[in-house]
Amino acid sequence: MGVLRTRMEEAMVVRGLAPLTRKAYLRAVTGLAKHYGRPPDQLTREEVEAYVLHLIQDRGLSYSSCNGVVMGLRFFYEVTLGRERATFHIPASKTPVRAPEILSRAEVARLLAGTANRKHHALLMTTYAAGLRVSEVVRLKVSDLHSDRMLIRVEAGKGRRDRYTLLSETLLAELRAYWRVARPDPWLFPGRGGKRPLSRETAQSVYYAAKERAGIQKAGCIHSLRSAST
Repeated sequence: MGVLRTRMEEAMVVRGLAPLTRKAYLRAVTGLAKHYGRPPDQLTREEVEAYVLHLIQDRGLSYSSCNGVVMGLRFFYEVTLGRERATFHIPASKTPVRAPEILSRAEVARLLAGTANRKHHALLMTTYAAGLRVSEVVRLKVSDLHSDRMLIRVEAGKGRRDRYTLLSETLLAELRAYWRVARPDPWLFPGRGGKRPLSRETAQSVYYAAKERAGIQKAGCIHSLRSAST
């Protein structure tokens, strides 16, 4: 896409879009251009809408994935190219609402009991006890723990807003034991090399492995722990 790609990237950065969102939006526009073999700014509204229909009917894209593509294309045409929404319309598909799979207290206990790795155990327990999303727990810093007030500061959580959540005595004891062994700094759960936080994908893998060891068959991912109460 060349110049268009640069313009789009700059527009997304200025508007504070998350790195993963920027990648998804660029992938959506690149896919459109490859499908027609022409620059995306030369395509008509009908061609773009036909491409979205192709993703749904021919490629069997899920509703959530299709909505992501639609959002990326809308950003490109409406923000990057400055076209009015009235002249470019793609009806977004509605995502089916599914009830989340919630882990019971017994399942959470089995999940933690079967995790011998000190770092992984602390990661899962922090997610569960503090009610954090995977994107929040992996970006915690040691300095975010306020034992004097028994609070955990969550920076740029949901809605990109900072918030505080409770730090229980049990979790504090677990994290202190973990810190004495690992001495993490500055990230509470660092990735390989210690200079960057643990990736969300790695954290999810830790959860899936623990769930398999515990014999838990429920679908879902690490944020399923958020709804279980202590």
